[in-house]
Amino acid sequence: MREILVDIERNRIRLVIKHDEDESVIRLKLEEARELAGNLNETLLDFEKRKRVRID
Repeated sequence: MREILVDIERNRIRLVIKHDEDESVIRLKLEEARELAGNLNETLLDFEKRKRVRID
């Protein structure tokens, strides 16, 4: 099972990605977190558009 946790540290955003017994911790500066959020949002919108396209 995969679990993604997001938390705030003093001046960073902390992402913890757990998969079974493995764990990865990523600490992002505020600007990096904003860039990641923007890129993720764009990718999600693109994914939804592609999902609606029917190929015959």
